[in-house]
Amino acid sequence: MDIDPRIKIRHLRTFVEVARLGSVGRAGHMLNVSQPAVSKTLAELEDVLGAKLMSRGRAGAALTPVGQMFLSYATASLAALRQGIDGVSESLAAGDLRLSIGALPSVAARIVPDAAIEFGRIAPEAGLSIVSGPNGFLLSELVAGTLDLVIGRLGQPEAMAGLSFTQLYSERISLVVRPGHPLIGTSDPRAVAGYPLVFPNKDAAIRQIAEQFFIAQGLTRRRDRVETVAETFGRAFVRKTDAVWVISSGVVALDLAEGKLAELPLIMADTLGPVGLTMRAEGDPSPALRLFIEALRRTVEGLGLHS
Repeated sequence: MDIDPRIKIRHLRTFVEVARLGSVGRAGHMLNVSQPAVSKTLAELEDVLGAKLMSRGRAGAALTPVGQMFLSYATASLAALRQGIDGVSESLAAGDLRLSIGALPSVAARIVPDAAIEFGRIAPEAGLSIVSGPNGFLLSELVAGTLDLVIGRLGQPEAMAGLSFTQLYSERISLVVRPGHPLIGTSDPRAVAGYPLVFPNKDAAIRQIAEQFFIAQGLTRRRDRVETVAETFGRAFVRKTDAVWVISSGVVALDLAEGKLAELPLIMADTLGPVGLTMRAEGDPSPALRLFIEALRRTVEGLGLHS
C-alpha cells in the first residue's frame, strides 16, 4: 500500500515532539515554530489518518490509544530516515567513494554522460570510473567484483547467475549510413545486400537480435562483412564508404541528431530489447550507488525513453 502523499516529514516530527514533551507549546519552541503552527500540523495529520491521535487540554497533550500505536511507527520511520542520511554523510565524508560503472557503448554514449552530470550535482564528493565494452565482458567483471553496476542489455541466462536485472527502457537496432548515401530513403531491407556491412561481432549484446532480423528479411550471412563492437571504427568507416552499419540506436543518437549519419527508414520494431541495470544479487547497494541509480532514472525519464 502506498503512503498518502499528504503526509510529510514535518507531520511526523511535530507529532513525535509533542508526544515526547507532552506539550504543544514546548514542542513549538523545540521546533522553532509557533504554537498555532504545531496545532495546525497535528490537525492535518489527524485529518489524513482519519483518527484522533492526541487529547489536548490545560494539563498538556496526551496520546490516545491510536496515537500511542502510531507513535511507535512514526518514531521508527524518523529513525530509519536519520540512519539513511547519516549513512550517506559518513560514506561521503570517508572520501573513498569511487563507483565503477560498466556501460554498453550505446548507454555510454546516450545515458551515462547526463547521469554523471546529475550524480556530480547530488554527490560532488564521489568519483566515477566508467568502463565500456561488450556485455559479456562487463557482466564477468561485475561477477568478479571489479564493477559495481552494469548498464546494458539483459545477459544470456548462463551469464546471469547470481545477478539481478532491472529494466530502464527498451532500445532497437538502427541501420545507418553516411549522409548522401544511395540507400537514403529506401524502405526495403533487401537493398542492403548490395553494400558493405558493418555488423556486431559475436561478443555484442545485439548480435543474436541482428542475425534474426537479417534472416527474417531473407538476407543471407555474408562472409565479407566487417564484424566489430568498436563504435569509433564503425563511425569512421561508414563516413568514408558506402557501408551500412548495424548498431544499437543509442550509439548513434547524437550522430543522427547532428546530421553526421543518416538512418535508413526501416521498420525495426522486432529488434527492440530491454536495457537496464544489472547488479550482484546479494547485498544492498551502497548509498553512493543508490544515488547514481537515481541519477540514471532521472536521466532516462528526462530523455523520454520508455520500457
